[in-house]
Amino acid sequence: MTAPRTRQPVMADVAKLAGVSHQTVSRVLNGSPNVAPATRARVAAAIRELDYRPNSMARALVTRRSQTLGVVSFASTLYGPASMLDGLEQAARSAGYFVSVASLRSLDPRSVQEAVDRLRDQGVEGIAVIAPQVSATGGPADPAGASPVVMVGTGAPSAVPRVAVDNVAGAAAATRYLLGLGHLTVHHITGPPGWLESQERERGWRGALAEAGAQVPPALPGDWGARSGYQAGLRIAADPRVTAVFCANDQTALGVLRALHEGGRAVPGDISVVGFDHIPEAAYLVPPLTTVRQDFEALGRQALSLLVEELSGVPCAGRRVLIAPDLVVRDSSGPAPAGAAAVKIR
Repeated sequence: MTAPRTRQPVMADVAKLAGVSHQTVSRVLNGSPNVAPATRARVAAAIRELDYRPNSMARALVTRRSQTLGVVSFASTLYGPASMLDGLEQAARSAGYFVSVASLRSLDPRSVQEAVDRLRDQGVEGIAVIAPQVSATGGPADPAGASPVVMVGTGAPSAVPRVAVDNVAGAAAATRYLLGLGHLTVHHITGPPGWLESQERERGWRGALAEAGAQVPPALPGDWGARSGYQAGLRIAADPRVTAVFCANDQTALGVLRALHEGGRAVPGDISVVGFDHIPEAAYLVPPLTTVRQDFEALGRQALSLLVEELSGVPCAGRRVLIAPDLVVRDSSGPAPAGAAAVKIR
């Protein structure tokens, strides 16, 4: 025989145990200041004793606020997009918001717009779109009265407010660091061409070399993966005159380190290697990887801040917030070997 299901406590139960009206319980739950401290304490104690959980749908009907934010995310296990999503979820939950995620395999404008519309139909208060690809940079339509939208992960300007890591500055800092160690030039393995981070990191690398008057060698194509880094690394290992390489991300650098080891090239004695992302494993590679760290928690906080401003009626159209990355120096980079000469990879 199945035991009868225990009834979940309701607001009336809390009011009865605390010796107050249900209106007083409602005021406590909604953070109203018009409740005496002693009364507030009794209500809080009753809530804990009964393990009362407010009905979020009922509260939304009363307050006309869902306390829910929507996130349109790219369905990827890549460290960057996954960490952006995590940073957003942490910031939202710390601020008392629930998070509803729509995960997409394609970031074309139609798919993004459909996901945004679905989230708006769910009554979310605001929406963050993680948009690391060029195909999604335009941003969804933002009709009057609709849930506001913030784009995350791209610095491209548009009418939709945006938050992104300053990839150009991070790549330039990595390149200048290697030049400062005496390397006459720095080679680069890119990310895939359709990604904004890839384009921006290549731009930062080129700009730093041009600013220093250094030779700009041809960039080697990559796809964010260790395999593409390994293949490019084999080409790098075959040329004894190459002394420094900046990789578009840490997974690429991992493949490069393997190729250089197989090719008998010492890191950093013969070639210095720098990555981008600061994956958790970077400190445990052999040698530990010098890399550019992205602050995904700050990215999430800034995106949430923009949404909250828009919800408060502050106009944010066209605003762009860039989060400065920082260089984490480890053992994979060092001074250029004596007699190094700047060359192009054949």
